[in-house]
Amino acid sequence: MPSIGPGVREIRIRQASGAFRIIYLATIGDVVHVLHAFQKKTQATAKRDIDLAKARLRQIR
Repeated sequence: MPSIGPGVREIRIRQASGAFRIIYLATIGDVVHVLHAFQKKTQATAKRDIDLAKARLRQIR
């Protein structure tokens, strides 16, 4: 997800109960940092979810 930062990836899960996203960074050593996990309510990812993932990325870098 280059909109959040370099090296950031996304896992998408679709179930009968809805769509879920996990945004993570796996390029800092041997650690996988989960930046944000949430249930999507619309097609587009909400700005607040992107902003939260960006803020958490800044905290670990």
